[in-house]
Amino acid sequence: MYHLYSHNDLDGVGCGIIAKCAFAEGIDVRYNSIHGLNQQVARYLNRTSVQENPYDVLFITDLSVAPDMEKELNVFVEEGGQVQLIDHHKTALHLNEYSWGQVDVTHRDGRPASATSLFYEYLIEHGHLGRSEALDEFVELVRLYDTWEWEENQKIEAKRLNDLFYMLSLDEFESKMTQRLREQGGFFFDEFEEKILDMEENKIDRYIRRKQRELIQTFVGEHCVGIVYAESYHSELASELGTTYPHLDYISILNMGGRKMSLRTIHDHVDVSEVAMRYGGGGHPKAAGCTINEEVYQLFAADSFELEPIRFDASRNQFNIKGTESGVLYESWSEDLLFVYAHAGEWIVEWNGEPLPFRFRSFEEAERHMKRQYGAWLSRDDVFVKMLKEQWRRNRSNDRPGLPPDMDEEKLMEDL
Repeated sequence: MYHLYSHNDLDGVGCGIIAKCAFAEGIDVRYNSIHGLNQQVARYLNRTSVQENPYDVLFITDLSVAPDMEKELNVFVEEGGQVQLIDHHKTALHLNEYSWGQVDVTHRDGRPASATSLFYEYLIEHGHLGRSEALDEFVELVRLYDTWEWEENQKIEAKRLNDLFYMLSLDEFESKMTQRLREQGGFFFDEFEEKILDMEENKIDRYIRRKQRELIQTFVGEHCVGIVYAESYHSELASELGTTYPHLDYISILNMGGRKMSLRTIHDHVDVSEVAMRYGGGGHPKAAGCTINEEVYQLFAADSFELEPIRFDASRNQFNIKGTESGVLYESWSEDLLFVYAHAGEWIVEWNGEPLPFRFRSFEEAERHMKRQYGAWLSRDDVFVKMLKEQWRRNRSNDRPGLPPDMDEEKLMEDL
C-alpha cells in the first residue's frame, strides 16, 4: 500500500492527483497544513509495523518534517521502512542529508521546481506513471503558478487553475482533475468552468481594489514593508500591490482568522523565506509564510495599527507628471511638500523648500527615497499649480528663488 502526505494548497494537491493517476485505489492520500504534517507522520509511524507491512511506502511531498520527526523517520528507514520525501523549498535543503530526502529548488534544466513537477519526474523515472500530454500540461501549470513564473510568461491558465482549486471543494477538485487527466488529449477547462472563472476574475479585481485602499507602510527591521489584512487571493493581491508600490521591499498579508502571515516580494534582492524563518516559518525567496505568533503580531499588527493607509498617486494629471525634469510635486501625511527636479545631471529633492543634503542619479531613485522615508504620494494637478503660483509670486516679489534655475516660470504659467 502506498501512502501520500502532502500540503493542502494547489501544489500539494497536484501531487495527490498525479499519485492517484499512478496508483489508482492503491494509494491513501492525506492533505495537511504545515504544522499538521508532523502529527500525521507520527500516527503513521506508531500504527505501521515494518515487519507486518514490509511493502508499504510513505511519500511526503511539498512539506518538510520537524527536526525531532526527522530522527524518527530516519530510525524507521534504518529498520527497513520505505519513505520518500520530495520537496522544493529552500528551507528544507538540509533533508538531502538523508537517504530518503530529495529537496530540489530547481530542475536539472534550471527551471524553478514545484513539488508536483518533482514528484511527476520521480513517478516516471521509477516506472509508476507514463507521460501524457494532459499530465505534462497540468503539471506545468501547477509549476508555473507555484513558482510565480506564470506572471512573467503571461500563462493565465495557471492562475485560473489555482482559482478553480479554491472555488471547488478539495475533494471535488481532486476528483475532476484525476478523471480529466486519465482521459486522452490535452488538459482543458470545460465550458462551465470557463464561465465561473470569468466571474471569479471580476470578483478578484473588486477585492484587490478594496484592499489597495487598506495597505499601510512601515519599516520592520531593515525592510520597508507594505501590510494588509486579507483572507483570500493572497498571490493575486500581493502581485498587484508589489507592482503598484515597487518601493516596498515586500508585502505582508495578515490572515488574522487563520493566524497566518504570507510574505511576497517582486524583488530579487529580497528573500522573504529568510524573513519567515525568523518567525518559525519558511518558503521560497519570493513567497513565504509563517504563523502569527506573539512576536509577529507585535511587529506587523500592533505596532502599525495606528498608521494611515498609503495614499494613491494622482492618476489623471496633465502637468504634474512623473519624471518631468522641470519638477514633480509630492505630498506626505504631515502636510509636507516634496519637490523633485533635475539639475546638472542629478535629481534634487526639496522638502518644504529646503534641498535634501544628497542627490539622486535618477528620478526613480529619488521617488523611491521619498516614498520609503516620507510615505509620499504624487500630488494632483491643482496642488501642483497652487504651489507653482505661490513660487511665481515670490519670485516676482524677489522674496526667494523657489523654482529650479533652468525652469522658465513665465512660459510655465502661460501653459498652466
